[in-house]
Amino acid sequence: MSAPPSLPDNSRYEKACDQAIAMCDGNLRSTIKALIMANEYLEAELEELQAAITAGCVPAQTRAASDAA
Repeated sequence: MSAPPSLPDNSRYEKACDQAIAMCDGNLRSTIKALIMANEYLEAELEELQAAITAGCVPAQTRAASDAA
């Protein structure tokens, strides 16, 4: 019988929350706004990357690895 999976270490999330709040001078509304903005930026980046992949653009590293195979 295998051991149950361990729970994730939430301390890194707690630390990240504390850092985000501190960067916004303790203002929780500003912290949430900054996180939403960062998330929207990352979503836009992801959409651009997905569009590039769909269009056949492949990063040079990936191309070189597939050519070697």
